This record gives sequence, structure tokens and C-alpha cells, in this order.
Amino acid sequence: MENNKFNGIRTKEVHAGDFQDQFGSVVTPIYQTSTFEFKNADHGARLFAGEEDGFIYTRIGNPTTHSLEEKLAALEFGKYGIGFASGMGAVSTLFAYFLGQGDHIISTDAVYGPSRGILETYFKKFGVAADFIDTSDPFAVEKAIKPNTKLIYIETPTNPTIKLTDIEEVASIAHQYDIPLAVDNTFSSPVLQNPLNLGADIVLHSLTKFINGHADVVGGALILKDEKHHKGLRKTMAYFGANMDPHQAYMVYRGAKTLSLRVLQAQENAMKVADFLENHPKVAWINYPGLKSHPQYDLARRQMKGPGSMLSFGVKGGLEAGKKLMNAVELAKLAVSLGGVETLIQHPASMTHAGMSPEARLAAGITDDLVRFSVGIEEAEDIIADLKQALDKI
Repeated sequence: MENNKFNGIRTKEVHAGDFQDQFGSVVTPIYQTSTFEFKNADHGARLFAGEEDGFIYTRIGNPTTHSLEEKLAALEFGKYGIGFASGMGAVSTLFAYFLGQGDHIISTDAVYGPSRGILETYFKKFGVAADFIDTSDPFAVEKAIKPNTKLIYIETPTNPTIKLTDIEEVASIAHQYDIPLAVDNTFSSPVLQNPLNLGADIVLHSLTKFINGHADVVGGALILKDEKHHKGLRKTMAYFGANMDPHQAYMVYRGAKTLSLRVLQAQENAMKVADFLENHPKVAWINYPGLKSHPQYDLARRQMKGPGSMLSFGVKGGLEAGKKLMNAVELAKLAVSLGGVETLIQHPASMTHAGMSPEARLAAGITDDLVRFSVGIEEAEDIIADLKQALDKI
């Protein structure tokens, strides 16, 4: 099916990327094969030369994965999609393609822990410099640009501080200096935010989260419009062996069909949960862009189609009170990850962002009392009741 034939997002979720196989299967089949037979020697040569579309070897491309890539491109208003074995496979490939010895990258201070970690360890070892700044301040972004800056990589909303960056403003600054802008859009999903439409060059997703949505498979993706960068990134992915397995692709493809239904229900629940927490006497503070108390409430309304279902908050009594809360919940699962049908709770300072130094965490706003809460699609009243009984035990 033509990538952007239909405009409605739910229609795209169900149908984009579909193709009719020889048997007329309504569901995209799993092409569980490592290699593909050529029609003849000339056919094989044309495929390797890039003169004809087709499949050679699953590490390079696979029909099931390609269908998912087409669906993701349609959802993000892009032209090309690339599937990866994990979100970090996508991150690593992105950095490896754009960055080399002596290059510089600007990124968000509270960016996903492993995304920061790989820059501060492996890429630093190979001669890449990185500055992690508060990208919610466009002036800080421009000030951080150097002659050797080759990529600006932001996450909005941030994980786990739920701080927003003005994509359109940062894209404008980046392009003034001919620097590509990549946006990790995992927290919002294509349902609530479309960075390519706001000027970004590349969108990254951890497919493990909202797009798959069932906590049963990992995966990652890059979506973009530029053909040259698409070819370069796909080649880098194949060399790194970061390709998505066809069964992974099938699972994510299936999960994506209900993306809007899940995201919007979780968001409806999150608004109720946020209201409850904001008014609870044992909650010290809360970050949720759907609340008027959020400092970037107006930006969220302008940039996003909804505030989403991720929030963070602090419990009065600090870290120990937060630990008591996490140990007392019964419905919410104490686990990392996010964006699934189930509600999850976790402590970033000791879990997902433990690899950062205490000083770096504090500078990024990841305080020891911060609790990250991923609201699921259960009944909102049950989620709130669970939080209430846990807070009562503090």
C-alpha cells in the first residue's frame, strides 16, 4: 500500500505497510528466512548494485521488517523507516553514522541513560566529544554549537524529568548551522507528536514502548525523509548487525495496529492520576505536561496533540519514602520500561539512570526522590486506589 495513501492515523496504524502476498494473506506473514533466492545471476547482481528493489539477506532487509518500516514511516510523516533489534541499536547506529573522531554532539541533559552512557564511554573513547545541556533553552543549544558539531540529538519530553524542548525552534537553529536534528519521540509516540512535521530530520523510537505496547518484545526504529541519510543509516545498521528479526517485526507490526487506542486511553487515565497526585498531601511535586502547573504547559499544547501518559513525582520524605511507595503498590508493577498496557513504576536514580554520576543526575533534574510512573490502560479508579493505599503506608 502506498505509504501515505490515507490521512487518518488509525487507518495508517491498521493498513500502512500492508502488501498482498501470493496467497492473499490479510495479516503480514513472518518471512522466517535468512536468505532469498535470486531469479538468475543478473537479478542478484542488480539487487547488490541497488538497481532493483528486492531482498538479499535478512540482516540487510526482510519483507516482514520492511512492512513495519513502511507503517512507521507513514505514522511519522516520513519517507523511510529502518527497523532495529533494539532502541539502543537505533541510537548506536545513528551516532556511528553521523559521528567520527574529532566530532561533537549536543544532546539533552536528561536524555535516556544508556543513550548518554554510550557517548560518555565508547564514543568518547573513539574521539567524539559530547555536551549534555538543557535543550529546553534554545539559546543554550545555539551557544553549545561548535565548528565540529555534527549532530543535535534531543529527547522531548525527557526521560524521566518530563521536560519539553521546542522542536521547531531547535530545528531552526540547527539548520542555520547545517546540523541535522534527531529527536527521540518514544515518550509521545506518533499519536501525540510528529517531529518531522516540526522541522526535525530524523525521528527515533524505542519500539519496545508505546508502539509495540505489550511488554513482550524489544525493538527500535529511525524514520526520516532524506534518501542519502536513509541509505547511509541502513548500510551502517547492516554492518553493525543491528537488524530487526522478522518475528520481532511481526510482533511490533501487530502491536502498532492498536497504538492510538492504547495511547489515548492511557493518556485519559494519566490526567486523572496526575490530578490525584497534585492534590495529595504526601506528594511534594509532580511533572506532567497536562497540568497547568507544568512550566511548559503552553508549549505542550502547541507542540503535542496531548500530554501523554508518562509522569514523574516526588514523595515527601525523599528517597526512603519513595522506596516505601514503590514497595507498597499492588497493581502497578515495579519495573523499568514504559508505554505498555500495564502501569509501571520505577526509581530512575537507582535504576535506569544509575550509570550517570550523582552530579550529572542532579544537574539534569533527576533527583533522588524522583519516581517515574508509566500509566497503563487499566481502569483509572483502580490505578488511583492503588497509589492511595501505597501513599497511606508512608
